[in-house]
Amino acid sequence: MVRRWLYLIHRWIGIGSCLLFAIWFVSGLVMIYVPYPSLTRAERLAHLQPIDWSAVTAPAPQQAGLRSIVLEMRDGHPVWRITPWEGKPSAISAEVGRAIAPVDAAMARRVAEGFGRAHVSALKQIERDQWTVAGGFDKHRPLWKASLGDPVGSEIYVSSSTGDVVQETSHSERVWNWLGSVPHWIYPTVLRQNGEAWRQVVLWVSGPCIAAGVTGLWIGILRTRLGRRRFKGGRVTPYHGWMLWHHVAGLVGGLALIAWIFSGWLSVDPGRLFRSDGISDAALRDYAGDAVPPTVDGLKAAGAVRVEAISAVGQPLLLVSRASGKQRVLNGRTFQPFRMPQGRIEQVAARLVPHAPILGIDHLTAPDAYWYEAGSLPRLPVTRIRFGDPAATWVHIAPDTGEVLGTIDAKGRTYRWLFDLLHKWDLNALTQRRPLWDVVLWSLSLLGLVTSISGVWLGWKRLLRDGKSRHTDRIRTGVKT
Repeated sequence: MVRRWLYLIHRWIGIGSCLLFAIWFVSGLVMIYVPYPSLTRAERLAHLQPIDWSAVTAPAPQQAGLRSIVLEMRDGHPVWRITPWEGKPSAISAEVGRAIAPVDAAMARRVAEGFGRAHVSALKQIERDQWTVAGGFDKHRPLWKASLGDPVGSEIYVSSSTGDVVQETSHSERVWNWLGSVPHWIYPTVLRQNGEAWRQVVLWVSGPCIAAGVTGLWIGILRTRLGRRRFKGGRVTPYHGWMLWHHVAGLVGGLALIAWIFSGWLSVDPGRLFRSDGISDAALRDYAGDAVPPTVDGLKAAGAVRVEAISAVGQPLLLVSRASGKQRVLNGRTFQPFRMPQGRIEQVAARLVPHAPILGIDHLTAPDAYWYEAGSLPRLPVTRIRFGDPAATWVHIAPDTGEVLGTIDAKGRTYRWLFDLLHKWDLNALTQRRPLWDVVLWSLSLLGLVTSISGVWLGWKRLLRDGKSRHTDRIRTGVKT
């Protein structure tokens, strides 16, 4: 009876799941080379205008409780962008010192043309679309969507609250993502705009697929004979044709297929098992301190496109960036190159996780299993502080500035292995030696595709055969009647 149910579950769930598997394998391969569109820091800096220092006549806002103060150009004019520790960010003119006027269509058009360096062929205001459906864009809604007349078919999204460019896509990115991220994540706008509904769909679609994979591997093992008692002709499998392909590919690549679908199911954190509170803003503020409004004369740096005033480990800093992405770190009071005082990070780091001892401090000069980037090097060197709190928190800090770069606790480290490794195979031994990583993913994906496509074909033939049998039975019943 157990074997009968094993076959029934795999047969009927497998018909639909194999189609999903095929879609996920193809779309996953696309995502290796064309990720979901996002506007990176480097891209944003490359499109910013150099700061016109002659127009910067209004001082930085003098107020307490600021997380950062940024000076950059917007719509041909310098602006101060203010981010408090509590509350919403705002923008103030660096020419007249007053709040910026609302972002209307004319301003959005100018911002988009300045950013994309091309004529805007169409402009409209939207709440969301396929490339701005995530919750991170909520504070910028409604968005101004500008279509540019450039050769790559760019679309620029401008925040109606700050005037910032918050997203950029090209025609090629959009086409490939309809073949990649959108089907892979089950990500159409109509579903993804409701976060919990999308999460439940992913859970209940991928969950049964795990059952199909596990039962298939189980059946594959049961139907394999490697010892003396083999099938006719000394064969280790009884199958031929499409069933042979399905059996062999499923056996060889079955564990990888199950690992992929299981980790994909974990991507939406069923049961909120891996949810973490992280470090509170209050603790971050106590560690870093408030940003100190700089004087305009001390700020001036030729060629700078962005100047950000922050505080880290109680030290006021200025981060001066150029369009190339190169950044200088200056002392916020003396405007001289900043050097972190010896031992300062270790002295102040305890404030990040109050009432918890520091168990250890590591200085990393190379990536490891918990500090890495797939396909590139993460920011190095980095200081890792390990705390003895109940969550077993680790904090990664930039040793040159004292900025907190990331945190990870015991749940996050477990999730790193159960999701990141099983879904992306993102071990440094592979990702830092491309195309080795690509070869591994392509090999496993092709095995999965053979398993999936053969399963779809076999399922389709079974449905046709069952339908034909029922039709024949009805004819016979009618004749007898």
